Amino acid sequence: MSRNYFHLHLVSDSTGETLLAVSRAVAAQYEGISAIEHVYPLVRSKTQLERALGAIIAEPGIVLYTLVNDDLAAELVSACSQESIPVLSVLDPVVNLFRSYLGTETIDRPGAQHTVNADYFKRIDAMNYTLAHDDGQTGPDLDAADVILVGVSRTSKTPTAIYLANRGIKTANVPLIPGVPLPEALANVRNALVVGLVANPDRIVQIRQNRLLSLNADDDTSYVDRAAVAAEIAESRKLCTRKGWPVIDVTRRSIEETAAAIMELLRTHRLKFVDI
Repeated sequence: MSRNYFHLHLVSDSTGETLLAVSRAVAAQYEGISAIEHVYPLVRSKTQLERALGAIIAEPGIVLYTLVNDDLAAELVSACSQESIPVLSVLDPVVNLFRSYLGTETIDRPGAQHTVNADYFKRIDAMNYTLAHDDGQTGPDLDAADVILVGVSRTSKTPTAIYLANRGIKTANVPLIPGVPLPEALANVRNALVVGLVANPDRIVQIRQNRLLSLNADDDTSYVDRAAVAAEIAESRKLCTRKGWPVIDVTRRSIEETAAAIMELLRTHRLKFVDI
């Protein structure tokens, strides 16, 4: 199927991450249509805005912006309107709702969400912990994790752990390998939430075959044998059932969806400790 393309201009006084996330979430709903993204970050002066406007007028399309400076925002909207270019402030509806409910004005500080604060250092700490406890690197401080992911090879343990770490959640991951006993440290975990990740055997086989292909490795191995993979997954499910660990099937889930489910489990898990 042929694809149609359109120009998408994202003007931000910060990094532009918010605009990218919102626009991509919406664009994904349109099959066969792709956006040619033009990102203009850190637009905080008239000169910078004029430079962005020159590019927008040269290749018109949809314009989304996050500008807390009212003068710059008004100039962008005016220029786009004169050229009949659709333009929208992504944050204004949310800001107005907050203002109405909270009864107070915003501080109008560009990039305020990226200020270095306690949350920033929490994320850095979580990332350092997660990288040090990736792929079975347990150590004596495994129970210092917020979350421990267990699962057979190729169930997206590492990327999910990294995503959670970016949310400030210390995450370790332990591979379940046939014939290899669980790390002793995992048996002694008392505080961390342990979550099992599983997937459809056919999906696991496909991913593993691609992995071997990228390594130019021999694929005549039980690692990609469907019956053997199905047995691995069945055993991992039984293990989680015996241990009382929740299980998430990642077959049709994105990393973000898996992480969201884990974070909800973590909230419930922490409430149990509060009740105690």
